[in-house]
Amino acid sequence: MKKEDSYRDFVLDQLRLLEGVSCRAMFGGYGLYLGADFFGILYDGRLYFKTDESTREEYRDRGMGPFAPGGNQVLKTYYEVPEEIVEDDEELASWAREAAARKAKRKGRAPAPKKK
Repeated sequence: MKKEDSYRDFVLDQLRLLEGVSCRAMFGGYGLYLGADFFGILYDGRLYFKTDESTREEYRDRGMGPFAPGGNQVLKTYYEVPEEIVEDDEELASWAREAAARKAKRKGRAPAPKKK
C-alpha cells in the first residue's frame, strides 16, 4: 500500500461521522465529496479543504497555506487542514461540514445534513 493510500484511509476513517463522504482518485491525489459537493483534496500526504473569505483566516491563523501542487499552480480557495484537526475526528467532521457548506453556499444549495 502506498503512503498516500494509507493517509487516505486514515482521513476517511476520521470522517466516518459524516454520512455521504466519498473519495475519488484525481490528478495524482484524491478528491473528497460530501454527496455531490467537492470539498477537499488529499495530495502528497496532506489534506486541503475548500475555504472562502469567512473561513480562510482560521487556516492562515494556524499557519496553513493554500494547495500548491507544483510549479506556479496555486488553488487559493483550498487550504491545508492543520494536523491537530485531522487527528480529532469530531473537529475534522466539523471542519469538513464547513468546507462542504462553502461549496453548497456558492451553488445556492443547503449543506448536507449532519449525521445523528
